[in-house]
Order: sequence, then structure tokens, then C-alpha cells
Amino acid sequence: MNGSDELLVDIQAMNKHYGKFHALKDINLSVRSGQRVVICGPSGSGKSTLIRCINRLEEHSEGTISVNGTLLNDDTKNINTIRKNVGMVFQQFNLFPHLTVLENLTIGPVKVKGMAESEAITLAHQYLERVHIPEKANRYPGQLSGGQQQRVAIARSLCMEPDIMLFDEPTSALDPEMISEVLDVMVELANSGMTMICVTHEMGFARAVADVMVFMDQGKIIEYADAESFFSQPRDQRCQQFLSQIIQH
Repeated sequence: MNGSDELLVDIQAMNKHYGKFHALKDINLSVRSGQRVVICGPSGSGKSTLIRCINRLEEHSEGTISVNGTLLNDDTKNINTIRKNVGMVFQQFNLFPHLTVLENLTIGPVKVKGMAESEAITLAHQYLERVHIPEKANRYPGQLSGGQQQRVAIARSLCMEPDIMLFDEPTSALDPEMISEVLDVMVELANSGMTMICVTHEMGFARAVADVMVFMDQGKIIEYADAESFFSQPRDQRCQQFLSQIIQH
């Protein structure tokens, strides 16, 4: 498996409840620097809830989550520290429609990190080049295709220069012909050594980039394995069934 010995995400005995509903059950997951972790499983298995807990978009109920050595708890300072170091790309693009692409990319570095505007603009252009849409800097989100908007969302997260990137089914809201342009950018990111945790049903992408595969069902991690073993000889029967259905589909 790729990755260094540096532990970036450490989740121990984590549970999440919504009232009486037990959404996440005894989650243990460690992610090291440079690793690419892909989380898959049927709808409603807790995948998105899990990665949303990593930057406190969802509050976990029990257990511990540590990101880059900072414990995720009720301390606002800790939450802000973690959010500065964790980028997130959502199913919906969550861009500000009244701001240009360039303004969407610079607002975080300037407002959150206190970066000089000129430096933030330079950085934004750099990352727009990286996601292959430098010519869209002065457009508004509504003037872009879905695939282009998602690439802007990726560039916006990269402008915060995070230690780790979270992707929550980033292609699920896209038309089929736009999926590959977003996945291509994600593959390039993975190949550059970016630490990534990605929830996706795109198994071709997973095969191409994942070091570690995590299969979830009914709020539990059912299978955790290196990618080669996961695809060639999954141990759990539920995982075998899921893979056979999704790959045939």
C-alpha cells in the first residue's frame, strides 16, 4: 500500500446516532499520508455520514476522531484547525452563484487563511490550470457545465492547500458524459500523492487509484483490504454480491 507512516486520520470506536437510529457502528479507520482510500457500499450504508464526520459536518456520538494529530471535539479551535487542513468536494457543487470562478477560489484563502489577495489569485490560476479550465476564471458557475462546475469545486478545495481531500460521490450529480472529465482530474490528483478519501460507485476509478478499499453496509465497515485483494478475492459474502452487481451494471 502507498503512504508514509504519518497518520493523518485516526478513527477509533466511532458511533453516530440520529435519535434512535444507529447510523455508524463501531467505526475504526486509519489513513496515512499519501494513501488513497475508496469507500463503497449500498445506498444508506453510512458512507457519506462517515466522511462528513471527519470535518465535523456531522457530529459523531461516541469514540474518537483525530485529524493530523488534532482531536475532533466540541472545541471550535480544533474544528477550525481541521477544516483548514481538510478539503471537501460534495455531490452538489456548492459554488457561490453570484461570484465568478476566480472569486469562488480566492474567498477561502483570503477570508480563512488571511492570504494576500494577489497571492490567492495566483494560486487560483495555478489550480484552474491543474483542473484544465484556466479559461473559465471570469465566468460564473451558471455559465459552466456540471463537469466544469465540479472541477471548479475541486480547484476551490485545493486552493486551501489541504493535507487531505474528501470526496462525497463527486460524480453522482453529473450526466454520464461529464463523469470522466471529473474522474480524470481526480486520478491526476491521486497520482500526485494527494491523500484522499473518496466515497464513490465508480469502480473503474477505484481500481485505478485506490490503495485501500472499504466496504460498508448498514453502518458498519464490513470489509477493509488493499485494492488488489478487494477486487480479486473479497472475503465477505455481502461484499461479493455488491461487487458482482455493480460491475455487471
